[in-house]
Amino acid sequence: MAEAIEIRDLTKVYSSFLSKEKVLAVDSLSLNIHKGEIFGFLGPNGAGKTTTIKMLLGLIFPTSGEATVLGKPAGDIDMKRRISYLPESPYFYEYMSGVEALQFYAGLFGMGRKPARKKAKELLEQVGLGNSGNKSLREYSKGMLQRIGIAQALVNDPELLFLDEPTSGLDPIAHMDIRDLIVQLRQQGKTVFLSSHQLTDVEMVCDRVSIMVDGKILKMGGVEDLLKGGATEIVARKVGKPALEKLKAIASRVDESDENRIVCLTPDNASQKAVCIVMENQGEIISVTPQRKTLEELFIRTVRGADK
Repeated sequence: MAEAIEIRDLTKVYSSFLSKEKVLAVDSLSLNIHKGEIFGFLGPNGAGKTTTIKMLLGLIFPTSGEATVLGKPAGDIDMKRRISYLPESPYFYEYMSGVEALQFYAGLFGMGRKPARKKAKELLEQVGLGNSGNKSLREYSKGMLQRIGIAQALVNDPELLFLDEPTSGLDPIAHMDIRDLIVQLRQQGKTVFLSSHQLTDVEMVCDRVSIMVDGKILKMGGVEDLLKGGATEIVARKVGKPALEKLKAIASRVDESDENRIVCLTPDNASQKAVCIVMENQGEIISVTPQRKTLEELFIRTVRGADK
């Protein structure tokens, strides 16, 4: 599979000017991002995510290790023409209108005035701001500014986009629209490197994710693979007291609130035994349903586990 990003043993150590103390921000990171995927880059504050992104963009240099982006060394000038970056808090010239701002960014990529204006109007339509292009940016809501941010990140028709918290602080409608737009980018064949604390969004749109803690990747894989399994819900009826006591001994939860049936939640490795207990005691199985973890649950377990 073709790789958009290849990282090998990337390390960044910050040294204080005022003391001899050194801070290990990124610790021997190795990671591949496939072309055409949405990759979720997760971690708590201070995990090293922003430092990693800055090294990939060539804004800062690693202490050791190496990284290639679209087949070029991180920071290569030709590579930068093919990527884009939307920071968490982008800055815009508020006196400009939406059209003027996008024309300005298009001009930085060498577009002439007429092609830049045409491109600006196309991008405004793409991000849902077709009727607001002539308003000054100071009149834009946060959601509208996020859309402008994504529009400017698309000015050069990039192959790879780095998006840092693109849905942070948005209302539910804007939130959904930005999320849908990210999926559209993948459908266009673009690669998206998404750093976000909005774990529901990440779970819905990403193909693979990694969880970084203290500069190290602790979890990585396909979203479905990471979240499958863990527990099984068993619904049964006509379960006598002896069987019920046995189920309680192996289950994480047994709900007896319904007089006609019980709901039993067991670890995956105990589900078969629970079914046998019900059947051997003349009970009836209504359903057996594997439960899917959420990305939030996985994230919290991973981060808290690292703290112990």
